Amino acid sequence: MADTARLLQDSNGDPQATFQSAVEVAQTSVSGCDAVGLTFVRRGHKVETVAYTDVMALTADHLQYEHEEGPCLDATWEHHVVRSPDLRHDERWPTWGPRVAHKTSAQSILSFQLFTKANHLGALNLYGKALDAFDDGAVEEGFAIAAHVSIAVAAALQVDTMSQGLASRTVIGQATGILMERYDMDSARAFSVLTRMSSQGNIKLRDLAADVVAHRGESLGEP
Repeated sequence: MADTARLLQDSNGDPQATFQSAVEVAQTSVSGCDAVGLTFVRRGHKVETVAYTDVMALTADHLQYEHEEGPCLDATWEHHVVRSPDLRHDERWPTWGPRVAHKTSAQSILSFQLFTKANHLGALNLYGKALDAFDDGAVEEGFAIAAHVSIAVAAALQVDTMSQGLASRTVIGQATGILMERYDMDSARAFSVLTRMSSQGNIKLRDLAADVVAHRGESLGEP
């Protein structure tokens, strides 16, 4: 567990690097695991696989999204852990199970719910090529790994959000300074002009500010 924590923290706050480390750590740490996919629920309930160790996991995940059934969706929305020893004959997923067994080498799955915040939901999906690949020991190993993954990914997402917020504030400040200098106005007036242009043009304030900075030598017309 200590090695797992160190590996997940070596990503230096880069979300995608953390995602990839998470699936690789899970694959090497949990007995019976041959492939891993990390699923996120985006805004509007869009589900996607953000990292995977093998195309088998990616294909199996995508089939779940296509048919709107499967253990990773169950783990994401309803349960902390979902296990199936035989995907081909699991009555919970009459469409997805046989299809994934036919199209990939996956025969078993073990899924763990990640995150509990309203805007951060996901699942860590472990696939095995053997029937009944995951025993009780694998479930315990997976729970421990999933706990570390949840913490590491949540931290990486928070750092990424903070970095994006800092970048937004920086570029808006630069655009405000350009307007102040060009049109001889104070900061309050310059910021008011930016927000009005953003509203009238239906453009995000950060995008408008970035455009002003990128074209600082061009006239904006009457502010």
